[in-house]
Amino acid sequence: MTDTRFLHPDCPDWRQLGPTDLDSAVRAHSEIVVAEEQARRHLWSKGFTRRRMLQGGLMAGVAAVGSQIVTTQASYAAPGAPDTGALIVVFLRGGMDGLSVLVPATDADLLNARPGIAVRENSGLIAFQRGFGLHPALAALKPMLAKGKIAAVPAIGTPDLSRSHFQAQDCLERGGSAGSASQTGWLNRALEQSGPGTTWRGVGASDRLARSLVGDSNALVVPDLDRLAIDVDDSVLEPTRTALANLYTGLDHPFAQQTTLALSASREAAAIAASAGDAEDRGFGDDNFSSDLATLSSLIKANVGLRVGTLDLGGWDMHTDIGTPDKGDMHDMLKAVGDGLAAFFADLGPKAETTTVVLMSEFGRRVGQNDSSGADHGHGGLAMVLGGGVKGGVHGKWEGLGADVLDHGDVPGSNDFRDLLGEVVMNRLDLSAADASVIFPDWKVAPIGVMA
Repeated sequence: MTDTRFLHPDCPDWRQLGPTDLDSAVRAHSEIVVAEEQARRHLWSKGFTRRRMLQGGLMAGVAAVGSQIVTTQASYAAPGAPDTGALIVVFLRGGMDGLSVLVPATDADLLNARPGIAVRENSGLIAFQRGFGLHPALAALKPMLAKGKIAAVPAIGTPDLSRSHFQAQDCLERGGSAGSASQTGWLNRALEQSGPGTTWRGVGASDRLARSLVGDSNALVVPDLDRLAIDVDDSVLEPTRTALANLYTGLDHPFAQQTTLALSASREAAAIAASAGDAEDRGFGDDNFSSDLATLSSLIKANVGLRVGTLDLGGWDMHTDIGTPDKGDMHDMLKAVGDGLAAFFADLGPKAETTTVVLMSEFGRRVGQNDSSGADHGHGGLAMVLGGGVKGGVHGKWEGLGADVLDHGDVPGSNDFRDLLGEVVMNRLDLSAADASVIFPDWKVAPIGVMA
């Protein structure tokens, strides 16, 4: 049986093991587990009979240490894997209006459908390709555009025509249609196909795990490196960390592995944060999006083996008052995106050449404006790819906005999102077409041409 002599309420000894009851309890459990492990080793040293195995198994005692101590989720570690660079996926939640971002400014059908909200050619539109221009609020990205580091795919969509935010996001992040049997996320499968990596190989830089990372890869959730810590006083951190490590040493269980890796990550996070410096001093803004980008940049520059990172930016469900090219909701949101990404790539330095960012949203908006100077849920939207390995330009099928092209008033999903994401993930993570068929089940990826 488990030795509980330290934990009996009438016995004060266990409280003397640490500065707080929590520290003391953890250390007490650790002493018990270490002692029982030594006893089990001694017992099994005499031979592995059935009786001795049962006796040894009954001696195992593990403390149930939860999220109040370790504030992270950890992935399995396997150092020594090749550095393929980093893929960062930014989900613009809410259904971004692609026609306000990548604008076919001279298209008469657009101007007729949007007399009050269309971004016009003479409004400071940033010239791009194939008759398109970028919204003026993305001005911070002009240097990257000039270097051919930005690709865009209009009329991109999922195979399911859904105007439900939840259903469309779920479809896109699982990487399959609504009828797909796969329930894990496409980025989780990409990590599995990329092989073993470090604890940091998959990181979500938001407050929750992205649906695209759900699965056995167990990606870390790191909204802030300073928050990836064991919640005890610094002066007594190491004894408690050692005690926690002892509790889970030798246990063949996913939670034991996750806890061990979380302890390792918490130690590394403090060093990474200290060496990275203040985000605002590095050129980042003081908003949450910029902070998340700064976290991912710090990890990439620290060479900890990050392969896939995700972050979210909500606020794109603009049914009312999209605004004008120089003010309003769309302008403000796009300026945050452009400024944040410009700071991100500048901060990366040489690592920018091996870092690729994908911007995507669950669907686009209706072509016609509504009565509230906004646009309602549509289908075909916009995805953008920026950074290392990108072939700049406007890619994919685009047939304009004529009545014979539209899908019941929507931009059609002429370009399947799996073709775009499959091409990017294969190139950035050095995966094969066979890998892509696992990442996107029941689909053969046909590259769109966004990667060089």
